[in-house]
Amino acid sequence: MGFIPSQTHNIRPVMVAVSRHLSRNRFLASSRCYHSLQQIQQLTFLPFSEQQRQKKLLESRLVSLLHSCNDVNQIRQVHAHLIRKGLDQCSFVLAKLIRMLTKFNVSMDPYPRLIFYQVQHPNPFLWTALIRGYSLHGLFSESIVLYKCMRREGTGPVSFTFSALFKACTAALDVNSGRQIHCQTISIGGFESNLYVSNTLIDMYVKCGYPECGHRVFDEMPVRDVISWTSLIVAYAKNGDMEAAAELFDGLPEKDMVAWTAMVTGYAQNGRPKEALRLFERMQDVGAETDEVTLVGVISACAQLGALKYASWVRDIAEQAGLGPPWNVVIGSALIDMYCKCGSVVDAYQVFEGMTERNVFSYSAMILGFAVHGQAVSAMKLFSDMAETETRPNRVTFIGVLTACSHAGMVEQGRCLFSSMKEVYGIEPSADHYTCMVDILGRAGHLEEAHNLIKSMPIERHGGVWGALLGACRIHKNPDLAEIVASHLFELEPDAIGNYVLLSNINASAGRWDDVSRVRKLMRMRGLRKNPGCSWMETEDGVIHEFFAGDMTHPKSTEIKQALEDLLERLKLDGYKPNLSSVVYDVSDEEKERLLMSHSEKLALVFGLMTTSPGSTIRIMKNLRMCEDCHSVICGASRIMSMEIIVRDNMRFHHFHDGLCSCGNFW
Repeated sequence: MGFIPSQTHNIRPVMVAVSRHLSRNRFLASSRCYHSLQQIQQLTFLPFSEQQRQKKLLESRLVSLLHSCNDVNQIRQVHAHLIRKGLDQCSFVLAKLIRMLTKFNVSMDPYPRLIFYQVQHPNPFLWTALIRGYSLHGLFSESIVLYKCMRREGTGPVSFTFSALFKACTAALDVNSGRQIHCQTISIGGFESNLYVSNTLIDMYVKCGYPECGHRVFDEMPVRDVISWTSLIVAYAKNGDMEAAAELFDGLPEKDMVAWTAMVTGYAQNGRPKEALRLFERMQDVGAETDEVTLVGVISACAQLGALKYASWVRDIAEQAGLGPPWNVVIGSALIDMYCKCGSVVDAYQVFEGMTERNVFSYSAMILGFAVHGQAVSAMKLFSDMAETETRPNRVTFIGVLTACSHAGMVEQGRCLFSSMKEVYGIEPSADHYTCMVDILGRAGHLEEAHNLIKSMPIERHGGVWGALLGACRIHKNPDLAEIVASHLFELEPDAIGNYVLLSNINASAGRWDDVSRVRKLMRMRGLRKNPGCSWMETEDGVIHEFFAGDMTHPKSTEIKQALEDLLERLKLDGYKPNLSSVVYDVSDEEKERLLMSHSEKLALVFGLMTTSPGSTIRIMKNLRMCEDCHSVICGASRIMSMEIIVRDNMRFHHFHDGLCSCGNFW
């Protein structure tokens, strides 16, 4: 066991010689350090009794001198001086010395170990300093072995010993060793009630994937602080259990910024943006501090909801906190993404233009924003501008430019970009890049080429790449290929309801009702239910209203229904004919027309027309792909009402103006 100190490790003569050499170093020439060492030297000429009385002062000054060191050479000089003054057995100062070496990232072999070996009777703090050093340098098993040696030598641990060990187990994700050490805290006695030890123990269980064990430790703690509560809140939020996180948060006596941020970010990351924004409002009301992490979480929530008024409010808060987009590239990039997802590519580009520093993330966010808003030319130009700044594109950048090509039908440009990834930039295309390329080819009608590309992929195919081809089969009405593609999807994603619905719709459009029944029977057998269509919009006073397909529970449902009937009559006089093929049920034409009227985006559209001031823009968000009939209705409404209408579905943004859409009917 090379860790056990032994009489054979007598390095004092060597260290004394080293000290004579190091004492002549320039470090001693600095006035502060030279004066301190002179004081220490003078103490050694006092009578023995006086030296004993002055020992604590001597140690204190040495520790202070260590803290003033700026590099390892200076630490070595203090160490050499310490040896010359006969303090080479002082565990207290040597423990501080090892901690300073750890701070400067000094390798644990051999220098810190040699320091430890020269001490005949190391105290618990010196053992702990070396255990901690091993842990911080990634030598987790060595730190645990050293602890075992410490116990065999008969030295009892201190609280810092256990916290260092639990941190080592956390970093190594070694919950089994952690549990054994947890038992030691109980068997030795007294440590299970130590606040710092318990907090590191909770952290160990949480990060090793056992939050319930951490919660049991939490429940048994006689005293807790905000760290105890927050560790569990973060754990439950990461696991998606926001109810448990909220229960802990509500019981937290004093909430700090970390706890607030954990909840806001947890709601945002678990697809609950409304709760995230409501909690952030509470956070602002109580005057809690806001940092970069908090803002990124709430910006994500705004992006999910597409709430533009909230977006502007959050941007103002960021600027008031000194974290505005001109100065903070992380917040700036997040705001670009947020504004793009809220339907305002103009605001996004204004943020981008105002940034004093841009990186690959800000460029990629803006390129992807242009792409999903149908501005392929702007996306390609920004990609060229990015190359001129010598900012190298990454994988996300290519997702953006390939998406732009897909939405604009730019097949040849897409082929060139896909080839350049590896040949020019050395980036191996991922399954997501293949998905984009399949989408480009499939939308343009090159179904066979897209299918062959999938079959030739050198990497594993995921559901996304087959899903892109299935979507192309819908566009180009190819039920035979759709059946082949869907068979792969049902195997890869047996519970993904959207794949079944899409195949059913493709068969329905082709009049293959027996196949429609077969797919729907399969859905019932697997217990799958279609997600209801949902659309939401933000009124001018910042209130978000939700509408579900066929649901007339909105307080103004009667007025909405009448206004929708009036709008459709006006559109029919203007040449509109209901697209009955958008209904995938084998029912009468009259019933199909009734079903089309109940689509959620039509309800949101009419409510927007009722509540939005003339000349303003209506923004609608939808959880599913917009049907062709709703697309026609909104196109017509933008013309006869002379309003700009922006709709975000699960594929892209549609900007309707004067009877035309930015997608060019290619989506």
